[in-house]
Amino acid sequence: MITRELREAIGRAVAVSGLAPAEPGLRPAGGPGRYASSVAFELGENPREIAGRLASWLAREPWIAQADVTGPGYLTITVTPGTLTALADRIAEAGPASASSDALRGVTLSAPPAADPLAAATWEEARAALAAELTARLAAAAGATLSAPHCPERTVAPPPAISPSPAAGPDAVRFALARVVPGRPVLIDPEIIARHLPDNPAYAVRYAHARAASGVRWAATPGGAEAVPRRPPADPGERVLLDALSWLPERVAVAARRGRPDEFARYLEELASVTIATLSSPSYPGSARAPGSDRLALARAAQAGLAAGLELLGVSAPDRM
Repeated sequence: MITRELREAIGRAVAVSGLAPAEPGLRPAGGPGRYASSVAFELGENPREIAGRLASWLAREPWIAQADVTGPGYLTITVTPGTLTALADRIAEAGPASASSDALRGVTLSAPPAADPLAAATWEEARAALAAELTARLAAAAGATLSAPHCPERTVAPPPAISPSPAAGPDAVRFALARVVPGRPVLIDPEIIARHLPDNPAYAVRYAHARAASGVRWAATPGGAEAVPRRPPADPGERVLLDALSWLPERVAVAARRGRPDEFARYLEELASVTIATLSSPSYPGSARAPGSDRLALARAAQAGLAAGLELLGVSAPDRM
């Protein structure tokens, strides 16, 4: 959610500087809680001078620790440690809204019909239909307006050629298709996407949500949350996870703008990997070894963030796997 506030803060700084609105162009800046913006390159012939003016305005925000000009005119913004720490509770409370923003406000798209990948004649056809549906879903979450879907005349479709393994299920099929890069062959092996293995993205992201949910359940058991003291997240793994969660609304907006839901699916894979690594350490609720700190808020945030992302892909987020 921090990226959503950064987008808004940069917009305010641009406005008070008397400049025309421009896309912030946010990207990671080499460490948790650090963000870079290329907005100054869109605003004039002297990006460094413009970036300096914007940095002076941004530095006045109480939740921004530092705003600097780097390179030929990039803005590099560092949020306060408290801002990054507070993100856990904010995402847990926001739930699905943690993925939303107004980045695409004013954009209108035609809503395509809901895709049924298993009814398609080929994997390529299934991917194309699903990509159109997911782009619209992501755009709506980023503030775009969806018009009524166009319903073409019904024709007799050929019988489906897709025969996924019964073990794979629609969730595995949707996620596997969502992550396919456009323009590349669609190589879906139903037996592989049905496997319950960490290197299977169709399983790993949903498992990460279940792992976070187990931490939340552990804290609810008698003596669970009470057995460990609360303290703010501080170690490197925690900061990395919070930073990854902070990009959720921005990754939604960028994927929608580019018409690349595969980029959002792969972001969820990265988030899942960080979630599993962090919540499997001995200091987390429900870990195999005795937890050394509460971290309930972080488990709740990971659960909420992953659930919001999976919902946008039309994939279920199980609490147990």
